Amino acid sequence: MKESYLADAVSLLKALIAIPRVSRDEGHAADLMQQRMEEWGLKPRREANNLWVLSDNFDDSKPTVLLNAHIDTVKPVASWTKNPHEALLEGDRLYGLGSNDCGGGLVTLLQVFRLLKSEPLPYNLVYLASAEEEVSGRDGVERVLPLLPKINVGIVGEPTGMQPAIAEKGLMVIDGYAHGVSGHAARNEGVNAIYEALDDLLWLRDYRFRKESPLLGPTKMTVTQVESGTQHNVIPDTLHFVIDVRTNEYYQNEYLFAFLQKHMKHCELKERSFRLHSSSITVEHPLVRRCLELGLQPYGSPTLSDQALMPFPSFKLGPGESARSHSADEFICISEIERALDLYLKILGS
Repeated sequence: MKESYLADAVSLLKALIAIPRVSRDEGHAADLMQQRMEEWGLKPRREANNLWVLSDNFDDSKPTVLLNAHIDTVKPVASWTKNPHEALLEGDRLYGLGSNDCGGGLVTLLQVFRLLKSEPLPYNLVYLASAEEEVSGRDGVERVLPLLPKINVGIVGEPTGMQPAIAEKGLMVIDGYAHGVSGHAARNEGVNAIYEALDDLLWLRDYRFRKESPLLGPTKMTVTQVESGTQHNVIPDTLHFVIDVRTNEYYQNEYLFAFLQKHMKHCELKERSFRLHSSSITVEHPLVRRCLELGLQPYGSPTLSDQALMPFPSFKLGPGESARSHSADEFICISEIERALDLYLKILGS
């Protein structure tokens, strides 16, 4: 019986690859997902381009497990040698944009839900196909979570090689500004905004946060963009820079921002958002313990996902490999989808 569900997963993934579904433009892909779900006898609910469905005989007295993966993709990079919107099967490999990130998890978790939705499990299941993950958009999982029943734990189908990523780094992007006074470069006048920023930029380069995570390592900050000046003979009166901050579970974004502000000598800082926090789940959680019993190896993930927006314990577990994501000639193996289907059922089944 599982073979027919595997075939359904691959068929749906091929159809999704053929539909451009870059973040904030997932409508046609969501239409296809809804159509297939209804053809399979499910009754999905929809908010914007997010789709979800509850298991049969949903019981509010039971805990609820969320099965989540995202519909959207990034834009294809220029170095693709194949058509990114043509599902091309070569041996075991299925090529196409979004096949690995995270079409494999999206279609496999849907089949897992179909197989388990009527089983007498000790918990409810909710399957959610969400939008705008690649841009952490507000019309994605953040918009739909308030409409769901209370979730106790989430499994996010990002590509992890079917090893459980039980911790994930958060992200905070900060804009920095230094101010000077313009003047002619040939005369000793003005205040150079670049020189004003130097001490702060050097501090940002050299500072190391003390608390290191056994799974995620240190919190890391990197100045990734600097802009200043208008032409060679004008003293620059402004400088703008961007800091990329990747937090482990020991540091909240709000705390770190206040800490950085305190240590700036000349520069002003402005956060873009505090909402993308680090996330983690204890190894003692029953689902994680079940992964361990099956010989899987928990690890910490440096990449961001919708977990950052989930106010409940969650972990990433999905077919494919993170290194293939956002790359040219992205692919997933059919054998990876097959193994994922089997492992999900072993983890979640009674």
